[in-house]
Amino acid sequence: MERFQYLLVMAGCLVCTLPLEFVYDAGVWRRPLRLLATLAIPVAVFTVWDVLAIGAGLWSFSPRWTTGWELPFDVPVEEVAFFFVVPTCAILAYEAVRRTLEGR
Repeated sequence: MERFQYLLVMAGCLVCTLPLEFVYDAGVWRRPLRLLATLAIPVAVFTVWDVLAIGAGLWSFSPRWTTGWELPFDVPVEEVAFFFVVPTCAILAYEAVRRTLEGR
């Protein structure tokens, strides 16, 4: 089970922030193309960054905490999930706060 912890943390982040979509009517998940367009550049930049760091031997991932499922250039699937999940959670939080402040 340890090897799924990174993915479980990412799932936990999504589960914890998902209610913001409905409670605050954030509209993040209801506009998936807009969300993907927002995430495209950061995901691409940080994936390339990881590829370069892994290739140079500057960055690695513990096989104990990751599944071993790798994308091209030895990038763990969990790392790319991180690049999608964390910004999505941040956008949800931002939208919830923005809508709350607008309601004052």
